[in-house]
Amino acid sequence: MGDVGPGFVGIRFCQECNNMLYPKEDKERKVLLYACRNCDYRQLADSSCIYVNKIMHEVDELTSIVTDVVGDPTLPRSEDHPCPKCRHREAVFFQSDTKKAEAEMKLYYVCTNQNCHHRWTE
Repeated sequence: MGDVGPGFVGIRFCQECNNMLYPKEDKERKVLLYACRNCDYRQLADSSCIYVNKIMHEVDELTSIVTDVVGDPTLPRSEDHPCPKCRHREAVFFQSDTKKAEAEMKLYYVCTNQNCHHRWTE
């Protein structure tokens, strides 16, 4: 996954007293500074980014399945696995190509009922 924007912003320390510097706006010059709360030391910020919050999560495998697969004529169909939601007998099925699927073979099913398109795995 490619990173967009800055990575780790880091903590800055005062060159005078070694205390932590905090972001502060210079409203007159309209610039971002880092200022020491212990002494009068200030330095210009080299970036306007002061904090990065990276949210990491995995997308549920079932929600990532596009229901348009029911129209794919190359996918196999089964009548042995009725839809658990609407009980329609026909479903298309395939094996996921995710990294997790390499560890175990897992089949994914999509109901072919036009009003349902439920996705499930067994």
